Amino acid sequence: MKQNDVDIDGRSLQISHPHKVYFPDIGLTKGNLIAYYRRVAEVMLPHLRQRPLSLQRFPNGINEDGFYQKEAPDYFPDWIERVMVQVEEEKVLQPQVVCNYAATLVYLANQGCITPHAWLSRADDLQHPDRLVFDLDPPGEDFDLVRTAARALRTALIDLGLTPFVMTTGSRGLHVTVPLDRSADFDTVRAFARQVADTLAGQQPDKFTTEVRKEKRNGRLFLDYLRNAYAQTAVPPYAVRPLPGAPVATPLSWNELDRGDLHSQRYTVNNIFQRLGQKADPWQEIDRAARPLPTLAAEKS
Repeated sequence: MKQNDVDIDGRSLQISHPHKVYFPDIGLTKGNLIAYYRRVAEVMLPHLRQRPLSLQRFPNGINEDGFYQKEAPDYFPDWIERVMVQVEEEKVLQPQVVCNYAATLVYLANQGCITPHAWLSRADDLQHPDRLVFDLDPPGEDFDLVRTAARALRTALIDLGLTPFVMTTGSRGLHVTVPLDRSADFDTVRAFARQVADTLAGQQPDKFTTEVRKEKRNGRLFLDYLRNAYAQTAVPPYAVRPLPGAPVATPLSWNELDRGDLHSQRYTVNNIFQRLGQKADPWQEIDRAARPLPTLAAEKS
């Protein structure tokens, strides 16, 4: 085996330029990123399996321009799984990567993919999502407002018979995610999500809004339901974000929102394994909580 080869899942992957620095502020190299994804794969893969991915690539590190890549390149090896997806604007099919194995995660990191972004539906039924997501970012730096929004959403969703989960995005805010049983299509799910957001914004109009235009939000937090559409993606648990410090999107228990030191970038590649050594993945049973959308609520939207 060559010095830069990695044996994983019965495959030998040749790692290129492992000493290239990807996160200059902390000296984190491409080799370090690959080692992270190899180590976190066991806990991360259940949140990726069978989902088409959009790859956010930074071949020269986060201080240089990156790009998003949806279509799987021809040069990716045959063992990298793909699913054909409909590109609605162009009425064509394109192959997108599906990451079911640690070797795939390692290969993608070797291609400079710092963050894989995952669809809300799975390859065997792309039109019916098994996740509903609210993306909560503060209008400024007030993370307490994000906590307040997440708690309010939790209460509303539980009242509707659903089981919400919460996660730091590793960027600015939180995701509140609801597992679904895939009985509803994207249009129905998005209409339902908008209804929930509109209702909450109507109850607390001084704090929350569903106004898409930033100039009309007036300092209120946008209850972003817009990801709930075909081909939209969300950052998956344990993905690294291309930001200083290499923050990691991290599932939380709901009581962790009370932590005074909590912020969206609280967990990074340098402390996430300490957390995982002390606390199991709070989302490990998320699929068991899948439910149908409340029919009456969906019909009112």
